[in-house]
Amino acid sequence: MFNLTEVLEAIALWFRSLGIPESIVRWGHPAMMAIVIFAMGSFVGFAGWRGRVATDKAITSKSLADHRTLAPWMFLFMALGYTGGVLSLVMQRQPIMESPHFWTGSSLLVLLLVNAAIALFGFGRDQGTLRTIHAYLGSTALGLMVLHAVFGLKLGLAI
Repeated sequence: MFNLTEVLEAIALWFRSLGIPESIVRWGHPAMMAIVIFAMGSFVGFAGWRGRVATDKAITSKSLADHRTLAPWMFLFMALGYTGGVLSLVMQRQPIMESPHFWTGSSLLVLLLVNAAIALFGFGRDQGTLRTIHAYLGSTALGLMVLHAVFGLKLGLAI
């Protein structure tokens, strides 16, 4: 059977050999991801919805451009943060897949990936329906980010 911890242990061993302080190993991922989730996530969501509901064409155009520019960066940082979080658990010799934090993070990346695919393929021919799905899927992802942060704080305090 595939054991993710065993696969990542060699990388974790190398990072452990660097002498990174325990507080950084434990709280570095949450600190960086809090910035991504709450600063970038909220701005990306706000810009997307503002571009959708604004009546001023200039505001709509600017908001949608901001959304298109920052959303891929947010996804990239979340994917890298996910990797760092999993590695942090391995470094701390904690189980990976037993935490709701792991499962909300995994679900969140899948949700964002589906949403990115909808946008990447130009919303299809029926732009109204797919744009609406994209907007509500993104809002669901933002809500899941908050739940994910709560589970992460609970996990961090339990370790």
